[in-house]
Amino acid sequence: MGGRQRHIGVEERRARLALRHRLAAQARAKTPEEVAGSLVALHGTDPATVYLAIGARLADAGGTVPEVERALYEERTLVRMHGMRHTVFVFPTGLAAVVHASTGLAIAAKARAGLVKDMVTGSDGRLTAQWLTEVEASALAALARRGQATVGELTRDEPRLKERFTYAAGKSYESLQPVSSRLMRVLGVEGRVVRGRPLGAWTSSQFRWAVAPPHPELPPAEAQSELLRHWLAACGPATEADLKWWTGWRVTDLRRALSAIGAVAVTVDGGATAYVTAGDEEPAAAPEEPWAALLPGLDPTTMGWQERDWYLSPGLRPALFDGSGNVGPTVWWNGRVVGGWAQRPGGEVVWRLLETEDLGQQARAAVEEEAARLSAWLGDTRVTPRFRTPLEKELSA
Repeated sequence: MGGRQRHIGVEERRARLALRHRLAAQARAKTPEEVAGSLVALHGTDPATVYLAIGARLADAGGTVPEVERALYEERTLVRMHGMRHTVFVFPTGLAAVVHASTGLAIAAKARAGLVKDMVTGSDGRLTAQWLTEVEASALAALARRGQATVGELTRDEPRLKERFTYAAGKSYESLQPVSSRLMRVLGVEGRVVRGRPLGAWTSSQFRWAVAPPHPELPPAEAQSELLRHWLAACGPATEADLKWWTGWRVTDLRRALSAIGAVAVTVDGGATAYVTAGDEEPAAAPEEPWAALLPGLDPTTMGWQERDWYLSPGLRPALFDGSGNVGPTVWWNGRVVGGWAQRPGGEVVWRLLETEDLGQQARAAVEEEAARLSAWLGDTRVTPRFRTPLEKELSA
């Protein structure tokens, strides 16, 4: 970009986040599809995160569970599938082909090669690549007949899925692995199967599988450009480090995609270069009113950037993250994380502010209102994050 780069400071970045991520009251969505479209991807490693993240952004949170189930399992306008960094996300179905071609193909090739290598080695050559091809074809045919099925149901149709092989023989983490679980993960990354309805309630992590609906095969470079355009529109400005972390791509692929979409360089606080989509350099509007939000563990906003100092004080991280870098439930006030929350065994939603400054009565009242809103739609459901963090453990005790 010729001339001096525009500077987008912390306050403007927080204003963009409030409106584009549907967190300010004026920006709340009417449907789960609107939320997913605004965020591009919802973390799905913890099934509850999808519902909690959507519920926090709906104008009417009372219908969160039936509306998300409608979108995921009835109309299939949202799809749960592997995406960036070999992580499970929920995407708008219209982006499935883009995600698969931009990210899934490379991951899938490595996943399949790893399975074949582990399986052949761990069975002393008894289980071969050709054998796997026959078994997966049979399993996919059985899945198509059933519509949806658990792994257990598929093994009754195709007993060879029960075969096991030794993984990491001689290592401290040696284990016997069933072909079934590894194969379904590979087929998921390849975009050939998707997760269907859970076996239990919406918080369950046990899913049925279904044959993935067909989608067009896109050129990977074209798909990468399209995915990056969507994400920058939602999360720009973002630095190259943010982009590489979120996508998991090689730097060469990332820079090619930035060039292809005509991304515009700007500066952010600290002097770093960041990027926005072409035409998005103009000053962003601010929310009409101050806002609070209670976001779940692994929420896509909290996990959206690698460089987080502009919305998350480093001093708060030990209480809010686990040892692997997974964030727990967070309390937000006007575009920054100020504390955490949890649900006690009796169902009560409790929270604590961690900021050293006094945020004032308005902030406390707004957070209390959000906690009451969350409690109302959770009802009798009890939610325990898959990744427990120090503050969440303390508050939920």
